[in-house]
Amino acid sequence: MVMSNLFIKRFISVLKLLRQTLTEGGYDDLMLVYIITASINEVENLKPLNSAEQENLKVLIIDEGNVKLRKKNDEYLENIHHEYFGPRERREWFRSRFGSAYGKYEGLVPEKCHAETSFGFLVAYEKDADVVLELDDDVHITEDFVEKHVENLISREGITVNAKGKWYNTMENLVLSDDSMIYPRGHPYSSETRAERYSWVERGGDCVLNMGLWLQNPDLDALTLVYHGGLNGKCDIRSDGCKREKVLVGEGTYFAVCSMNTSFKTQVIPAFYQLYMNIHGIDRFDDIWSGIFAKRIADHLGEKTCIGKPLGSHIKRSRNVFNDLRKELGGIVINERLWRIVDEAELSSKSFADCYLELSEHLSKSLNKQIKEPAYVKFMRLQTQKMRTWIKAIDKLS
Repeated sequence: MVMSNLFIKRFISVLKLLRQTLTEGGYDDLMLVYIITASINEVENLKPLNSAEQENLKVLIIDEGNVKLRKKNDEYLENIHHEYFGPRERREWFRSRFGSAYGKYEGLVPEKCHAETSFGFLVAYEKDADVVLELDDDVHITEDFVEKHVENLISREGITVNAKGKWYNTMENLVLSDDSMIYPRGHPYSSETRAERYSWVERGGDCVLNMGLWLQNPDLDALTLVYHGGLNGKCDIRSDGCKREKVLVGEGTYFAVCSMNTSFKTQVIPAFYQLYMNIHGIDRFDDIWSGIFAKRIADHLGEKTCIGKPLGSHIKRSRNVFNDLRKELGGIVINERLWRIVDEAELSSKSFADCYLELSEHLSKSLNKQIKEPAYVKFMRLQTQKMRTWIKAIDKLS
């Protein structure tokens, strides 16, 4: 079990968030917010942060160490405290924290893929951040973007949705240019999860995780893009806004968590490891599955999650949709079974960290029963090993 000092650290963070809940409007200077982005591009999308003048706002850029690119990004973030962590800086960080055993922990972070953001989570956790905002470099933001994320986390407003098919389609909350039934990347394909039999309750509450939505290009999987003619990774489906600023997703109902615009309280980090991707031919499901795990645990602990504001303008770059399709196919197969395995887990612990360990054990015991393909079992066993190592890393940083 995770050591008691982890609870002391989280208790201090909760006290700070409680004070913020009692503060009218915005977030005060007591809160420490970390923005984490994995990028090999210019981060011009973050330029509006310079107008925030928020001392306790930090930006971590997980990159590949390109000096010329860093100088350009320094210009975009001239008034914001920011740090770069390329392969060399990440190795030094792991070595300084974990000594001779650093290689085991460095191995939590895959190379050259989106799941590198897990490293940023560790840094934010060690620095005792209150809120983490994960943001992709093609999501363009407004000056009040961070404030709106924090508002959704701490306000007691909102409406709650429950789904008979156990999945809520996040596209339902968007105003789309297409009237057909559209589902996000990571939403299962089984008919029961796509029936959209929802019930709504006028009940809000503070949340541990908020997924912001999108303007322009919503987050669609490669199959959907191919069907709609998006051979360059984009199609004609556009988002013009959202219907509700805060939708709480009810207990026992899942949704596709897209990390391109998602904030969360750091108490969630022990259960929000972005799974190890870009291996065995599978990628692009790190945020989806970490979201399923975190939602199951949050429900057990009586914590709430939500979607809605703020909306980021997703100005997607052209890409080969068939490359994405190859990376997603294995994940689509696993996804249909994995969420059911997670839903069946019996949890008894009282913290995100200990529940995550319980869930990893449940997955290990259930894989051979639910997933028959040896390659997929091998892939998922690697994930459960990484999940347990993740908790060891969290424990050592606490």
